Parts: sequence; structure tokens; C-alpha cells
Amino acid sequence: MYKYPAILLLALTLSACVSTYRADVQQGNVVTAEMVGALKPGMTKRQVRYALGTPLVADPFHKDRWDYVYSFQKGSGKRNQQQLTLIFQDDALVTIEGDLAQAARTNP
Repeated sequence: MYKYPAILLLALTLSACVSTYRADVQQGNVVTAEMVGALKPGMTKRQVRYALGTPLVADPFHKDRWDYVYSFQKGSGKRNQQQLTLIFQDDALVTIEGDLAQAARTNP
């Protein structure tokens, strides 16, 4: 009489362990190749902030360096990370480096 509810409870418990859901995780600034393509040497920090948004990392010890970092992990899959570094001199953009800069150069 008590045998069947115990088997049902055991089956439900085991099925719950097998189907674990893991959410996608996005972190950082979403920066596209088109956004990076809009950057031009000589742009001011204000113009860059308007085009890309506020940088994820603005180091108070290196005020002329901005880092935009984006990472994405699909469920329990591998984490992908992209990075863009901007260097300013006298409030003018002089250098664009990183994964996203390379992608913008190859896909104009």
C-alpha cells in the first residue's frame, strides 16, 4: 500500500536532479563593432562616453585609460570575454586597442 507513493516520490526526486537549469550570464558593457567603428582619433572623452557609454573600468590612477569589458556565458557553457581599451592624451582619443578594436577593423 505504501510502496507506490515511495516509488513516485523517488522518481520525482531523481528527475529534478537531472534537469538543472543554468541561466545565461551577461556582464559589462555591450559594445558592437559598429560602435567602435564610430570612434575616431581626436574625439573628446565626452564624445566617446556618448558613443559607447560609461566605461566599466575607469582607473583613478590612470585617468587617460578607459576599459570596456563584456563577458557572456551561455548556461553552463564556456565564458566568452571581449575587451576594448581606449587611451586619451589631453582629453583626446589617441589609441584604440583590444578584441573589439580588432573586430571593428576586420568588419568595417
